[in-house]
Amino acid sequence: MSTFEIEATNSTPSVTYKNDGKLIIKGRSFPENVDEFYKAVFDLLEEINTRVMIVDIDLEYINSASSKKILYLLKTLDKNPQITDLTVIWRYEEDDEDILESGQIYEEFLMKARFQYSEHKQAA
Repeated sequence: MSTFEIEATNSTPSVTYKNDGKLIIKGRSFPENVDEFYKAVFDLLEEINTRVMIVDIDLEYINSASSKKILYLLKTLDKNPQITDLTVIWRYEEDDEDILESGQIYEEFLMKARFQYSEHKQAA
């Protein structure tokens, strides 16, 4: 597999994977059809063949339907026997307790993933 990229819109995040074991999801996630949007991402997961995986998530807003998809995405990676080292970098804006808490809840559902939380300043 080579490069995989979905550009961000006003309601969907950018998703990037460049065969280096790093999946980046960034932006806002409240697509009109969450199943349709995330289908391409789940198709990507079926093709990933790596031992070390980093998932870098920086979502400024996530609706409940997207939240379920992100959790399922992380669970899928967590259960993949080929991935022996899974790190999730969970980025959130300072004082955004909801996004931070979402990451903490996801962490409780995963067995082998290590979470790193990274707070950053709000965009101007």
